[in-house]
Amino acid sequence: MKLSEKRIITLVAAFALVFGVYPVANAMHIMEGYLPVQYCIVWGVVCLPFLVRGYFSIKKVVSQNRKSITLFAMVGAYIFIISSLKIPSVTGSCSHMTGTGLGAILFGPTAVSILGLIVLIFQAILLAHGGLTTLGANTFSMAIAGPLVSYGIYILCKKVKVNKRVGIFLAASIGDLFTYCVTSFQLAAAYPSDNGGITASFLKFLGVFAPTQIPLAIIEGILTVVIMIMLESYATSELIDIGYLKGEINNVKVK
Repeated sequence: MKLSEKRIITLVAAFALVFGVYPVANAMHIMEGYLPVQYCIVWGVVCLPFLVRGYFSIKKVVSQNRKSITLFAMVGAYIFIISSLKIPSVTGSCSHMTGTGLGAILFGPTAVSILGLIVLIFQAILLAHGGLTTLGANTFSMAIAGPLVSYGIYILCKKVKVNKRVGIFLAASIGDLFTYCVTSFQLAAAYPSDNGGITASFLKFLGVFAPTQIPLAIIEGILTVVIMIMLESYATSELIDIGYLKGEINNVKVK
């Protein structure tokens, strides 16, 4: 294992040791038993094609480059850690960052669906964060919808030649916010308001998450930029191998 890989793993392990056992509060993930059974089934079925595509995406990347396993592991650990940190809101709920924007930028959105699913399973079992019956709904919001938006924004910023760091920031932060928009819709669809229906309920749920989620999304955007700078400095060859630095190879010193 290269020195740069050891540094990355050591850094992630340090974060996990310090923050991984953060006390569990009423997390943003939809909790066990909260959604009606039919909604749990529907969201689970909706996730299936994305998960299948994600499996083949990861399989292809790993078969082409075995070293990519290190980056997959790092991204998975990052998602687990950062999405386990709950920040209490003045509204009585809790919010947290998602961490999936980083994986979407590196590997594409479908691969993150598998990483996110694994993270959500461990969080549900070990941290009582989310739930097994609501796994489909939580997977769709955090591991599918959010990464798709993050990836789309990142690609769009590249095409219109937005500064690379700005593009990464926008992708991570907006993807984070979109995750909460989808969660709000999922809750509103299951529990529409008596006055105003799904729309009124959707706005109410957004209002519950917004006070803490907006600043958290900004923080996640900044953190993602910092991590990408570190990866480009210490894991340049690995990023080239997975195609992230495609078109920039001549401008990058391989370490």
